[in-house]
Amino acid sequence: MTPSRRQLLHLGAGAASLLAASSADAAASPAAPAPLLAPRLRPGDTLGLVSPANATFEREPLKMAIESLQALGFKVKPGEFVAARRGPFAGTDAQRAADLNAMFADDSVAGVIAMTGGSGCNRIVDRLDYAQIRRRPKFFGGFSDLTSLVNGIQRQTGLVTFHCPVAVSEWNDYSVQSFRALVMNGEAAVLRNPVLKPSDDLIVREERISTVRGGKAQGRLVGGNLTVLASLAGTPYFPDCRGALLFLEDINEYIYRIDRCLSTLRLTGALGQVAGVVLGRFTKCEPGEGYGSLTLDEVFDDYFGPLNVPVYRGAAIGHIKRKMTVPVGAPAEMDADAGTLRLLQPAVT
Repeated sequence: MTPSRRQLLHLGAGAASLLAASSADAAASPAAPAPLLAPRLRPGDTLGLVSPANATFEREPLKMAIESLQALGFKVKPGEFVAARRGPFAGTDAQRAADLNAMFADDSVAGVIAMTGGSGCNRIVDRLDYAQIRRRPKFFGGFSDLTSLVNGIQRQTGLVTFHCPVAVSEWNDYSVQSFRALVMNGEAAVLRNPVLKPSDDLIVREERISTVRGGKAQGRLVGGNLTVLASLAGTPYFPDCRGALLFLEDINEYIYRIDRCLSTLRLTGALGQVAGVVLGRFTKCEPGEGYGSLTLDEVFDDYFGPLNVPVYRGAAIGHIKRKMTVPVGAPAEMDADAGTLRLLQPAVT
C-alpha cells in the first residue's frame, strides 16, 4: 500500500445512487459458493511467485523474497513477469493476469503467493480464469492491494484464500507460526495477537485489543484493506457479507477517507448484514489538513455502534510487522471480549 491509494476512491453522487439502488435487492443476490478448500502446503512443495500489483524496482528485494519462501521450506517458481515493469505495475494487465492464470494451470505448483502489494489488482480481477481455479484449487495469499484478488477469487469460486504476508514481508516468528498453523498444519487455530511483556514500562503498549462492543458471533471471514474493499462495491468481486465476520485494516489514509469508505459499505447494505466486525491496524491514518476531523474512535463508533454486533479493535491484521494469517471464506467464531478469532474447521485439506 502506498499513499497514492488515496486517489482510488472518489464516489460522486451518481455512483452512490447506483450503489444504493443495487443494495435494494441485496437480499436477493446469489449466495456465496460453498467453501472450497485447497490442499495444505507441505515442505518441498513449489510456490508460484507472482506480482499482480506493483513492480519490484530493485533486484535485492526479489532475491530476499525467494530466500524467505525457501527458508519456509518451499521451492519457488517465479512467474514469467514477476520482475517486469510498466509504470508502477509489474508489467501490463495482460502479463500480470497471465502469470496468475499460468500458476493455477501448472500442476507442479502447489500454491501461489504475491510478491508485494501496491496497486493495480482491480485492473486484473476480471481477467482471471475462475473456472480453472475451481478445477485446480490451490493456496493463494497476500494482503494490502491483494484484498481485491483474495476476495474476488473467494466470491467467484468459493475457494478459501488467505489474507497473509506477501513474499517481501518480514517473516518474523509470529508471522511464520500463524502461517504454518493455518496453511501447512491445517489447524483449526485460535487467532490472537502476540503476547508481549512490558520492557521498560509499567504496562504493555503494543498489540493491545480494545472491545468496542462485547459478545461472540459466528460467520464466514471476509475483508481486508478497507479502501480496496470499498473500491469493489457493486461488482461481482465484492464479498457476500450476509452473516459474515468482517475484518478491516488500512494505511496512509486521512480519517475522512476512512469515513467515506465506511459510508460506501453502509450504503451498499454490507455493514447491515454482518454478524461481527474485527478491526485490525489503521496505520498512519491521521486527521490531515482542514478545519478539524473526527477521531478514528468516533468514526468507528458512528458506523459500528448502530449495528449491535460484536466489534473489537487492534487485531494483528494490516500493515504491521507481526501479521496473523486470516482465511477468507472460512467459518470462524469471534470473541470481542477476548479479542480472538477461532476457526470452526481447518482452512485447508
